[in-house]
Amino acid sequence: MTAKIRKIEMQIEALKQELGKARRASRPQKVRDYSFKTAKGQVKLSQLFGKSDDLLVVHNMGRSCNYCTMWADVLAGQITHIERRAPIVVVSPDTPTVQQKHAKARGWKFKMISDRGGKFTPDMGFKSKESGYWPGVSAFHKNEDGSIVRTGSTYFCPGDDYCPPWRYFDLLKDGAKGWEPI
Repeated sequence: MTAKIRKIEMQIEALKQELGKARRASRPQKVRDYSFKTAKGQVKLSQLFGKSDDLLVVHNMGRSCNYCTMWADVLAGQITHIERRAPIVVVSPDTPTVQQKHAKARGWKFKMISDRGGKFTPDMGFKSKESGYWPGVSAFHKNEDGSIVRTGSTYFCPGDDYCPPWRYFDLLKDGAKGWEPI
């Protein structure tokens, strides 16, 4: 590793720390207690918190997106560690039946909810008429009075910090070399 590369890595890490502080300092957004479909019936956003005051919701584009499937595969390997801090749930436009089949085929153990035809995904900024669905993650906090606020969110894209294969490929002579997930 050259000194130049190490210096850039340290600058990126410092910017990530600054970004985290800015996110935590931003004003939370009030949200309503949305309702979702699951394989076991309806569930409210407030119920997804379990005993925690915090919740992470991954916005997934569904079975048709190979990139979203890869992010979910990565999440599957991290779920135990993440859920020691906060529950995490994957929301997609797929029906609960399709979600169950896909999760079983991939070996996923995390909770999945469907927002097919619902308002949650567009209200959170992860679906629009112009561009369709977008992947990402939203963080929520449940206040003592039961009200819910979104404390942060970000979009997913190739090369982001939420799916490491691209960072590994950056180390290779020819980078990703046109690689795409299957």
